[in-house]
Amino acid sequence: MCRTLAAFPTTCLERAKEFKTRLGIFLHKSELGSDTGSVGKFEWSCKHSKEGNFSEDVLGWKESFDLLLSSRNGVAAFHAFLKTEFSEENLEFWLACEEFKKLRSATKLASRAHKIFEEFICREAPKEVNIDHETRELTRMNLQAVTATCFDVAQGKTRTLMEKDSYPRFLKSPAYRDLAAQASATAASPASGGPAEPLHT
Repeated sequence: MCRTLAAFPTTCLERAKEFKTRLGIFLHKSELGSDTGSVGKFEWSCKHSKEGNFSEDVLGWKESFDLLLSSRNGVAAFHAFLKTEFSEENLEFWLACEEFKKLRSATKLASRAHKIFEEFICREAPKEVNIDHETRELTRMNLQAVTATCFDVAQGKTRTLMEKDSYPRFLKSPAYRDLAAQASATAASPASGGPAEPLHT
């Protein structure tokens, strides 16, 4: 985080507090705890200190699943929502795969691949994702010669599952709908940021 909340002007602090209220259950559950890939707490960063940018970010989440996944705040909110449905393992696996593909060391790839498999893919894994037997076995075979693409099929199937199942429910959730309505109102209002719109950082 580029600066702390204490450094923000009073109006920004008021917007941050109101936004936390709007997010409700999202914020106090917005951490991922996996040693194979993680997204930290929902952060109040400088780039979201302007309400216009933040409103565009929030409204973009309903435009496409890709836009949601490309937003750090969107991922944090979506993960928190998934935790309320006890299905956060799919997103955590997808994120772990994204981080995995960035590795360049063959040794690190092999080590991380086995950790991901043991955490998300194998039978009775602590965060077992919902994939079919054929995909699980294909992934197991891929571990015999680890490459950056060895989880691609499994990752693609969990992404499709989230997009078709969890994502629509997230958009229909009261917390997101309320937040989106406020973001729409802010985006449509004059950019003065006066006291009539006490929202967002």
